[in-house]
Amino acid sequence: MEKILVVTHCILNRSSKVERYNIEEIQEENQLRKELLNEVIDKDIELLQLPCPEFTMYGSKRWGHVKDQFDNPFYRKNCREILEALVEQLKEYDANKDKFQILGIVAIDGSPSCGYNLTCKGKYGGEFGGCVDLDEKIDSIVMENEAGVFMEELMMLLDKNNLKIEIRTIKDSITYLKNL
Repeated sequence: MEKILVVTHCILNRSSKVERYNIEEIQEENQLRKELLNEVIDKDIELLQLPCPEFTMYGSKRWGHVKDQFDNPFYRKNCREILEALVEQLKEYDANKDKFQILGIVAIDGSPSCGYNLTCKGKYGGEFGGCVDLDEKIDSIVMENEAGVFMEELMMLLDKNNLKIEIRTIKDSITYLKNL
């Protein structure tokens, strides 16, 4: 039986991420990524890569965003549209459980799109140039215990299609795979 793990886009393609400057955070994330991929290779697991909604909407030169900015009908619609083909693939794998086992979906906590247990929120908006309350806006950024917009839309599509696939953080996914 082939085992399949669905991963957020940036796990396989770090170039899709917003440019960041916190070296320690980047190093920790890279270490987790390596651990996950080593388990995938060691256990001969197939990977299915989610599309990146932020990259498809804004490209590589985008600023970092918060969930509040993405929580709108246009972004949510884009998320659903780019998830349609993936959900169809998941339905096919699920319909053939004698051949395939979907192990789960790996989310990236902290992301306004792909977070599962944590997402960043804040009172963002407007232009940076000449913004008199920019420090206030930056200080408003917090991590909330909720899913990002893309994960919320994915969960709704999974539910709508009766797909029971567990979503885990990258750390929880590593633990899960080690125990397989």
